[in-house]
Order: sequence, then C-alpha cells, then structure tokens
Amino acid sequence: MTGGPHPFKDPLTHALRGIVTVLNTPFTEDDQIDLDSLRRNVVRALKAGVAGFLVPALASEVGQLSFDERNDLVRTVIHTVAEEGSAGIPDKSLGLPANRSRDYPHPAPSVRLGANRKAGYRPYIIGGATAAKPRERLQAAETLVRIGCDGILVWIPYTTDEEYEEQVREIASLKPAFLMLQDWDPVGSGLPIPLIRRLFAEVEEFKALKIETIPAGPKYTAVLQATGGKLHVSGGWAVTQMIEGLDRGVHAFMPTGMHEIYCEIYRRYALGDRNGAVDLFRQILPILAFSNQHLDFSILFFKRLLWREGTYATPLCRTLTLTFDPIQEKTADELIEVAISVKKKLLDNGLVLKKVEGKHYT
Repeated sequence: MTGGPHPFKDPLTHALRGIVTVLNTPFTEDDQIDLDSLRRNVVRALKAGVAGFLVPALASEVGQLSFDERNDLVRTVIHTVAEEGSAGIPDKSLGLPANRSRDYPHPAPSVRLGANRKAGYRPYIIGGATAAKPRERLQAAETLVRIGCDGILVWIPYTTDEEYEEQVREIASLKPAFLMLQDWDPVGSGLPIPLIRRLFAEVEEFKALKIETIPAGPKYTAVLQATGGKLHVSGGWAVTQMIEGLDRGVHAFMPTGMHEIYCEIYRRYALGDRNGAVDLFRQILPILAFSNQHLDFSILFFKRLLWREGTYATPLCRTLTLTFDPIQEKTADELIEVAISVKKKLLDNGLVLKKVEGKHYT
C-alpha cells in the first residue's frame, strides 16, 4: 500500500463519509515540528475510524509554517497512513445505509463494516494549500498534487465572482483528483450560491465544498439542493451544530481532536441511532461552546487536550492573536477532564454499538 492518489471507485459523495480530522501541528520545546507526536495522532485517529485527514489547515497554524514544514507534515501523514494500513489497523469507516437514502437529499452508500484495507480502502488525505498570496497557494497545491494527496483544499478570499473563478481555475488546472474549496466566513454567508453552482457545473475538479459560514445549516441545504446533492459538502467550524448538519445530509465533518468521540457520534447516527448520537454529542457541547469562541481558542484547547492525553509531547503553539488567561486555562483544564472521561467510557465499552437496524458495529 502506497501513499499515492486514492483509488476512486465511487463518487466522492458516497466514498468520503464520516469524520475527516483536522490535524493540529505539534511543536517541540525548541519550536521544531514534532513529527513523532504527529504520527501518534494519526495512528490514534486511524484506530478511531476517521474517514480522512486534512493537513495543514487553519487549525494547523498554517500561516506560521514554512513551505518545507507544511510539506513535512503532509508527507508524514501519507507515510503513516500507508505504514499503519499495511499493518492491519481495522477499518471503521462508515457510510449512511442505503435503505435510509430517502431521508436525505442525496443517495447514500451501503454501510461498510470491518472492510479489509488490503482490498484497497484507506482514509482520504486532503492537502491544505491555503496561503496568503495566490502564487503561494498555487505552489503549495502543485506540491501537494505531486507528493500524492488525494485531494486539495484551498481557501481563497472572495472579492468578486470573476477574480474568485480565475483563481479556482488556476488551481484546478493542476488536475488534483478533487478540489475542495473552503467557504470560510466566520461573520457572514460566504460564497454566493450561484457562483458555487456554476463552478461545480463548469470546473471538473471542483467536487467538494467545506462550509464554514454564519449560519451554516441553511447553506448546507441550499448548496445540496443547488447541485442536486452531487457536490460533496462537509462542515467544519459549525461542529456545534453537528447533528443539524447530519440531519441536513452533510457528507462529512472536519473537527479537531476527540477522534473517538466524533467517530462514535457519526457511527451511531449512520446506523440509525440518532438518539444515541444526540446523547453522546450533548456530552461534549460544553467543550465546543468554550473552544469555538475563537479559532485561536480551538487551537489552544485541542493541543492542550492532546498533550494531556499523551498524544503530543507539548501543548505549544506559535504566535497566536489570543492566549488563555488563568481563568480560561482553569476552565480549559476542567473541560479536558470531561473529554477524557467521555472517551474513557467509550473505550471501556469497546466502542460497541447497540443493535441498530439489524446490524452490529464491532
């Protein structure tokens, strides 16, 4: 098994379902990239059953990374997925059951339980090409395609339809297996729906959209309806509305950390146990209410959680706009205990679901 482009056997809307974890960048005490900690995080996410990885992204402190550091992160993820996959980590990816497709605005694949990785399945690896300048974005995307990412994600600041389309087409000309646009607007509605619809119809490589707007829910529905459910739609920052997103037919969610918890929420929902998914999700809502106050808070919190769990060697960040004051740090530590407790209960129970729709997840 290699780290080359993903074998596309199904449309992306069928194949890429579940949790695509966004990887925080771990740093050593002397401010170097800690690749050993990154490997531990990737292995842990694989065991939890993530559907994919996104790296580097805004939560990776991408603006603080050099070009070489960015590529080191991606290569490490590609190699770790290849090595651990060949070592036989069980595949716990899961799609929505086909017999529930009438409940969603797009078709749904069959449930895949315990699939054999040697048969060709592995998580998707999406390389983040976001950068401050168009030339830097293009250079990053070109490198990510060359080193074997399955897809490319890029955030392009929106000014006008014409300028945005020009930059999208430039990146699409590199011919990634798929291009995922990041619709990031923490204070507004983001990209215009007519522009999304037109780009999807005209740019072959544009197969996915990560929606992070205010509010996200109605936009999920509007985009799915505008594209006939054929454009892959994922949610990120609006993870506080995860259940709403799943109810609206979102294909994937891209949170940071808490791999085991998020994957279990998704699996319960996908197998028809919505009540179980809601119950587990509500246990982590206080964490999300605190960490989602600001992107910097999210980075600070989840790196601190990964450190407390022993996955990262340090909780260190590079230069952020915000930092925790003593009271916020105390609050973070209290909520970290909540996250650890919820995960422990799941692990103690073996992440085994109750029987749902005649199926067991093991």
